[in-house]
Amino acid sequence: MTEQTLRTGMPPGPVMVDVEGTVLTHHERQRLRNPLVGGVILFARNFDHREQLAALCQAIHAERDEPLLIAVDHEGGRVQRFRTDGFTSIPAMSVFGELWTQDSLAAMRLASEAGYVLGAELRACGVDLSFTPVLDLDYGVSKVIGNRSFHRDPRVVAMLARALIQGLMLSGMASCGKHFPGHGAVEADSHHEIPVDTRTFEQIMQEDAAPYGWLGDMVLPSVMPAHVIYSQVDPQPAGFSRHWIQKVLRQDLAYDGVVFSDDLTMEGATVAGDILARAEAALGAGCDMVLVCNRPDLADDLLSRLKIEHDPASVQRIRRLMPASVAPDWDALQADERYQYARRLQSQIVSG
Repeated sequence: MTEQTLRTGMPPGPVMVDVEGTVLTHHERQRLRNPLVGGVILFARNFDHREQLAALCQAIHAERDEPLLIAVDHEGGRVQRFRTDGFTSIPAMSVFGELWTQDSLAAMRLASEAGYVLGAELRACGVDLSFTPVLDLDYGVSKVIGNRSFHRDPRVVAMLARALIQGLMLSGMASCGKHFPGHGAVEADSHHEIPVDTRTFEQIMQEDAAPYGWLGDMVLPSVMPAHVIYSQVDPQPAGFSRHWIQKVLRQDLAYDGVVFSDDLTMEGATVAGDILARAEAALGAGCDMVLVCNRPDLADDLLSRLKIEHDPASVQRIRRLMPASVAPDWDALQADERYQYARRLQSQIVSG
């Protein structure tokens, strides 16, 4: 099979991988041509300056005739991968929740402006998707969520998230709600521990999961389940649970968007076994795409051993996340008065 054959007519696969530096290596180019790969997630280490980032995204997109989905965790606040060379500092989402208590309509307006700036800047550099917004409720106990959450009230979370998503949509970018059904009520950080939430199913659905039901896939085209065990519901973490993904999300909430696993190298995922067992568990539970981050050795191991056919439904869902319009380049974006106005608002919030 020739290299050109490998690059022709390949639908997006069910695995999202990362890259180690600011340019693609030969081995990474080979990895991206694997039919099981469907996307690439970027990190701060992949960013030196804007022109370099744009060149990296262009190179990633060029590896396949149907471009891979390029994603990043770029929420604002402390989770913002690109911060220099012109990128706007986006406030932590809790700032909009605090504004809500003073003026709810103004908070929604400013959240929309944040989504627009966030999406427009990423798209100008070639990034297709940001894993945002966080829909977790702020119970004041989570080590990892904290001010990434909009608010404690699920209604406020849903309204502010909808506003942020509207801004993202105006920039041409899709969104991803996380971490279904909710990570905010557990103290443990699933990056380093295996969190267990002992609340009842009814409590979780009435509170934490409520924003997902209110938003739906027409507004929120992708979600990411939590690496949390809800012990009264299922012994498996939500991302490995057919009950949470197939029964609750797909059936009860009638959700037809993309379901991403959270990073399979996190401690919260180790309950499923080795990297192949984790991927099989997540895909078997109903995830459309699994993430393998910061461990290229495990990504290669998984791609060499995973035996799975492309699911046409998953392929179509993933394709819907790709931007439908061509984004302006950075210089054109800077000349846009609407963007500059939205950017000034964000700067005022951060500095104020």
